[in-house]
Amino acid sequence: MNGAAKGAVVGGAFLAMLGGAVYGVYALVGDGGDGDAKSTSATGPAVPAKGSGPVSDKDAAATAQAFFTAWAAGDARAGADLTNNPAEAQGALGEFTTKAYVSKVAITPGAQTGTTVAYSVAAEVTYEGVTKPLAYESKLTVVRGNTTGLPLVDWQPSVLHPQLQKGEKLRGGAPANPPVKAVDRKGRELTAEKYPSLRPVLDSLRKTYGERQGGTSGAELWIEPVAQEAPRRTLLTLVEGKPGEIETVLDADVQAAAEQAVLKFPQASVVAVQPSTGNILAVADHRGDGFPASLSGARAPGSTMKIVTGAMLLDRGLVAADKVAECPAEVSWGGKTFTNLKGFKLDGETFATSFAQSCNTAFIKQIKPVDDDDALPKEAREVFGIGAGVEWKVGVPTVDGKVPDATGPAAAAAYIGQGQIQMNPLTMASVTATARTGVFRQPVVVKASLDGREIAQAARKMKPPVAAQLVRMMKLTATSGTAQGAMSAVRGSDKGAKTGSAEVDGAQNPDSWFTGFSGDVAAAAMVEGGGHGGDAAGPIVAAVLNAG
Repeated sequence: MNGAAKGAVVGGAFLAMLGGAVYGVYALVGDGGDGDAKSTSATGPAVPAKGSGPVSDKDAAATAQAFFTAWAAGDARAGADLTNNPAEAQGALGEFTTKAYVSKVAITPGAQTGTTVAYSVAAEVTYEGVTKPLAYESKLTVVRGNTTGLPLVDWQPSVLHPQLQKGEKLRGGAPANPPVKAVDRKGRELTAEKYPSLRPVLDSLRKTYGERQGGTSGAELWIEPVAQEAPRRTLLTLVEGKPGEIETVLDADVQAAAEQAVLKFPQASVVAVQPSTGNILAVADHRGDGFPASLSGARAPGSTMKIVTGAMLLDRGLVAADKVAECPAEVSWGGKTFTNLKGFKLDGETFATSFAQSCNTAFIKQIKPVDDDDALPKEAREVFGIGAGVEWKVGVPTVDGKVPDATGPAAAAAYIGQGQIQMNPLTMASVTATARTGVFRQPVVVKASLDGREIAQAARKMKPPVAAQLVRMMKLTATSGTAQGAMSAVRGSDKGAKTGSAEVDGAQNPDSWFTGFSGDVAAAAMVEGGGHGGDAAGPIVAAVLNAG
């Protein structure tokens, strides 16, 4: 039996086993070979009449049934007319067969909650004589049409497939980018099935390096992104291509730990970096929207930014780890009052203690002595490689950190990681790696020698006395400061950390941030709305550090 015939048998058996109320099976590739569209249902279910007020559950079910029948019959126009966006829906439903190469589809309704109806789709995708089954689940909601008064399907891309986002398309055929076989630094294969968080990374590596590494394309069903530079997301492989092998600097053991750690909290992300090399050891996200916030997020990092601020103050000789620093309950700058958590204050304590206890006012008190609006951005650029004028070319798409010039209250907020400061776990892991060694090494997923790309450089190394004091303060934070709880789980004594909580406008709880090092591993995590840094992000970082 040849591959095409075998694929057709498998696909046919798959659809035959589908149970429940199935709304039609549409065949673009007819059994008789004439290519004409055929439907198992000659007439569709009755569509509810025009009305007013909220849509009833009964009308929602009937509208969904009519939509499923039209979709399964391949009648894009009829299906689109049952939605509140017929122009967009007709195009998407039509391309389901013409550009995604779906040859058969059966739809089974599931549970209904009010006007929201769940359903499962069992389909066959056929391309150049090869057929493979495709199955997924999604849901739709029925709403009242603004002008027609009819109950209509609220058209969203996810109606067609749950992974589709606004502007994205389902496409099938031979992709432009050959597949890649990515391996970690020890030669172990990295797959999206085993390490789900790496899917965006692997897709990006494929787009950039697939052909360069000698791969050849097969045939697939994929999601075409809106942005041209964004990678395609493969949903189904029809014909295996020849993968090009690419060696990354990731570590499978650290990656596995990161994958498990982020599962403990929703909206969680973490990145691990090797300070001595800049190699990215792990990248993980656990988010409902699938956004790779670990590499592409841009949010205020809270008090983890005090690593950079502390380095700047130490660099200018305005503070010293072992010298007393004022930490009042509150301080004002530019007409705005800043306080510490629960209004605490420290009397007669050193700057190292203020750092370890995350005293906001001890840092903001130094703005006047600094007397330079560019001081913090300059430290970030010259020492930590953030905003240095050269984009970080990591090997996959990332968003660089942002430390803009600021004056007045915004400058005070920046000192404690609020205001206009924007970071993500990658940039904060790099900040910690730089603090650990005193030298900025731009993080990478694949070595620059693979393609000769330019790597960002910092203008200067951290002064040795500054680096020594900064590490000492981070170690104090890990052993007796705000990071003590989370870092107590990290093995060994060579460890340091910094916590952070970042207020976000309109959010009920602040974002939880935590960054730390142990030996030659630095990691940073963020949990959106997670609260105190040590409570949510802290345990994630601790688990990753132990794996390194």
